[in-house]
Amino acid sequence: MKATNSGATVATSAEDIHPLSIGATVPALTLQAADGSAFDMNTVIAKRPTVVIFYRGGWCPYCNLHLGQLQTIEPELLKLGYRILAISPDRPEKLGGSEQTHKLTYTLLSDHTMSAARAFGVAFRVEDGTLETYKGYGIDLEAESGENHHLLPVPSVFIVGTDGTVKFVYANPDYKIRLAPDVLLGAAKMAIQVGAPAQEKK
Repeated sequence: MKATNSGATVATSAEDIHPLSIGATVPALTLQAADGSAFDMNTVIAKRPTVVIFYRGGWCPYCNLHLGQLQTIEPELLKLGYRILAISPDRPEKLGGSEQTHKLTYTLLSDHTMSAARAFGVAFRVEDGTLETYKGYGIDLEAESGENHHLLPVPSVFIVGTDGTVKFVYANPDYKIRLAPDVLLGAAKMAIQVGAPAQEKK
């Protein structure tokens, strides 16, 4: 792990991340909504239990598939009392494209500085060779985020209670593998009914 100027840590690879564990408290974080306005994440979480999703960006086909899957289960999560917050390094103005493409009704947030991903322990540094490979596919991470940090989040799911504590964690370094919607629903139900479901991390 490599220390950053903010005091948080950034993994040197996706395999080396250390996500917040169950029972940890979500740190104070302010992100940006699609319209560029400030979004106080902790104030929102305090009102309703929250499913926090980290995804790589609207340029990632696996992320887009996952965002669509989340949309299909959002009605059931809402019935349970949850809200969904999906966070990526995309600039605020990039979020609207994902919302429209998938007709999303939950909230997308910009973490273009990667402060939230660092705080949740899922940020890692992309190797120079991988950056060049992405550019060959027309993907410019600096253009997407507006930053030159060359960081991405490992796709992750956190279930957070209104007290700000983490109830469930799933983080998989293999970006092609995402938490299945039915498994997420099961974890969400358990978090409401029991309050302390088991952690799942691969």
